[in-house]
Amino acid sequence: MISNRELFLRNTAQTSNSPRLIEVERAEGIYLYGPDDKRYMDLVSGFNVSNIGHRHPAVIEAIQQQLEKYLHVTVYGEFVQTPQVHFATELLACLPNSFESVYLTNSGAESVEGAMKLAKKFTGRRQIIAAHKAYHGSTQGALSLIGNEDYHRAYAPLLPDISFINFGAMPDLEMITTQTAAVIIEPIQGEAGVRVPSASYLQALRAKCTLTGTLLIFDEIQTGFGRTGRMFAFEHFDIVPDILLLAKGIGGGMPLGAFVAPKHMMDVFKDNPMLGHITTFGGHPVSCAAARASLQVIQKENLVDQVAHKAARFRQALAVPQIKEIRGLGLMMCLQLDNFDQVYAVSNYCATHGVMIDWYLHCETALRLAPPLTITEDEIDHACAIILAGIREVIVLKAC
Repeated sequence: MISNRELFLRNTAQTSNSPRLIEVERAEGIYLYGPDDKRYMDLVSGFNVSNIGHRHPAVIEAIQQQLEKYLHVTVYGEFVQTPQVHFATELLACLPNSFESVYLTNSGAESVEGAMKLAKKFTGRRQIIAAHKAYHGSTQGALSLIGNEDYHRAYAPLLPDISFINFGAMPDLEMITTQTAAVIIEPIQGEAGVRVPSASYLQALRAKCTLTGTLLIFDEIQTGFGRTGRMFAFEHFDIVPDILLLAKGIGGGMPLGAFVAPKHMMDVFKDNPMLGHITTFGGHPVSCAAARASLQVIQKENLVDQVAHKAARFRQALAVPQIKEIRGLGLMMCLQLDNFDQVYAVSNYCATHGVMIDWYLHCETALRLAPPLTITEDEIDHACAIILAGIREVIVLKAC
């Protein structure tokens, strides 16, 4: 009999030559379970998706209730669908008053694509500025915004009129002019290895965009919904972007994304041409029901208020010389090692011992640490013990 692993390699598209090949039978809370019932602690939250853990009971109940009513009924934006309306309303209640309109998509990359179109249509300009070592998705438009030529070369030509600044570099802000439609930036760079800028940098960026009539787009696809210790990362920096991009942790484990803007801005999609941005499955009612339940869990269980304490516990436990630096904000952290060989070996050790941890697209010398916000103190201690054992096995003992 052909195993699922063999069928996976034979029949599903592969994205690397070295997939994890861990078969998942079920998931619950912060754990994944294999067919043999082996348990793996998910310390990356399905890559910043499962902020409230896997299969939270409130999310499952919301999904089941919606399944009894309807699934897809028509393209986004035509029918009044209660899950979309209720979720958008409750999401806007969490945001500053300047955000008035939510466009629901299927994913983060789709949110990026929609926001790029919105910025061009609203401003009448064409230049978009992004940051080196950014990550905004893998579709052609989103890929054009990734400031890493290694990811561009095979797919050229990509979108024209894209320029790049160095993240955190004040002098580069002079590149923003009255010809710039938008600057799209992560308030905390994720795939660059969790780079947290100074508040003064983001405030200067906000001021420059305001001066030049440039739209400031914050990509909070990884940082949103409590990950950094605030509901949204921009709250740490005393500024408000013009357009906000969301996905990953938005849906409680279901596929969903959104871009959020003032209503007068979003309204440019309505004419010239009509249906200026459309999506068939965006804002799927089941995903919206799950997202609303997830948002309510974050609020009712006060998960955001717990993030700083839990992050401090990780930092205290992992303060060893072999970890050169712990970067990040809240439960979005990276553990800086010396080289990729160490990262790869420690990651494999952890997986073998029941802890899933990973690295970054643009920073292969650091381990990714982004557990569900629901992780307990005991689970943090257990996870840190496994990571430290891996570091001892891979780095300390080999050096002896």
